[in-house]
Amino acid sequence: MSLSANTQAILLLTAPLQIGRSSQQLEILTPKEYKQLAQLLRNEGLEPSDLLAERAQFVLDKTQPILDPDRLQALLGRGFQLSQAVEHWQARAIWVISRADPDYPKRIKSQLKENAPAVFYGCGSKELLNSGGLAVVGSRHVDDTLIHYTENVGQLAAESSVTIISGGARGIDRAAMRGALENGGRAIGVLADSLERAALQRENRDFLMADQLVLVSPYDPSAGFHVGTAMARNKLIYAFADAALVVSSDLQKGGTWAGAVEQLEKLHLTPVYVHLGSEPSPGLRALRQKSALTWPDPQTPAELQTVLEAQTKAEITAASSLEFSSNVHEVHGSKYQSLSQDSPTSQSKNVTLDQEVQTGPQLILNELAKFDAAETAADIAAALQLPLNETIKWLDQLVAGGKLHKKGKPAKYFLPGQFSLF
Repeated sequence: MSLSANTQAILLLTAPLQIGRSSQQLEILTPKEYKQLAQLLRNEGLEPSDLLAERAQFVLDKTQPILDPDRLQALLGRGFQLSQAVEHWQARAIWVISRADPDYPKRIKSQLKENAPAVFYGCGSKELLNSGGLAVVGSRHVDDTLIHYTENVGQLAAESSVTIISGGARGIDRAAMRGALENGGRAIGVLADSLERAALQRENRDFLMADQLVLVSPYDPSAGFHVGTAMARNKLIYAFADAALVVSSDLQKGGTWAGAVEQLEKLHLTPVYVHLGSEPSPGLRALRQKSALTWPDPQTPAELQTVLEAQTKAEITAASSLEFSSNVHEVHGSKYQSLSQDSPTSQSKNVTLDQEVQTGPQLILNELAKFDAAETAADIAAALQLPLNETIKWLDQLVAGGKLHKKGKPAKYFLPGQFSLF
């Protein structure tokens, strides 16, 4: 493992570098302190590596207003400890990247900016870190029904070529990752502790070697569990993802609750969905009241991709109201009938638009005639307050029958001859 000069300096300043027992432990920089130092260096046109160069004392003198130069010098003098740590990590296939490196996760830099961790330790394919995907989080102690449900979410993600992002804890986290990995999919495990142990576990090794799994942590690979670090890493799980699903949560306690509330009320890094199911817990109901979206339970890769691609407010609003089902639905008091293309009812019954119960395709054609521009499936579903998966199915039927045109990415729909230009 070859470390850049910048990464070496950052590790010397921020990493414990504790291999085995040590009689002396220097006070490393806290994330807040390193953030201040990094800002000072940027303002001076300097890099962390300048602290190791010939003019190091000149640079150290400039840190006097915010940090003790003697403390920094003592940390920077741990070169032998760093070499021992690097050798130890390398023997366990653990790599290190810093914010100064080109392969540092772009998503984390973009989402968290100056609050992005100074370093990441990891094992597995770094390329997965920029793949996006679905974050799945939940409680450690859940029943078998929720475990099975979560494994199915992971399996669908695998079938959809969507990466699962989770915290690697027992319960919901591992169920989601297991469902994806055992079905040929990919997963990112954002760990709060024990990266070194996880990298050596038999159940992870094959997936790590097959580039299906990457384990990553902003904390020392040998660090043990601590509530504070577990809470702090939650934002990273969300920052890696295109959307997040909370499968279970206690009410007003626990890491899952705290992480979801932080996203909904403060960070807003990605859409947050909750799995309400038939009997949602008080915690999930409370998150829904805090503006979390209702998970639409997609059943096919196309449906899952539609949820993940929902970016605009209208699309997210549409996704939040999805309730995938069949037969007759009632949404906000307006009724419509779900009729498949080969349904005897749809072939024999002529339903007009002024009837109380209308077929989905007819509703769509009628609504599109009012639009002054081509619209996405999510826009149409939002306007009609229809389930998105049913809307997509009907749109495909109308396109196949020549009653609608479809162009662009994301796909937009319009009536033949409706617009002179698209």
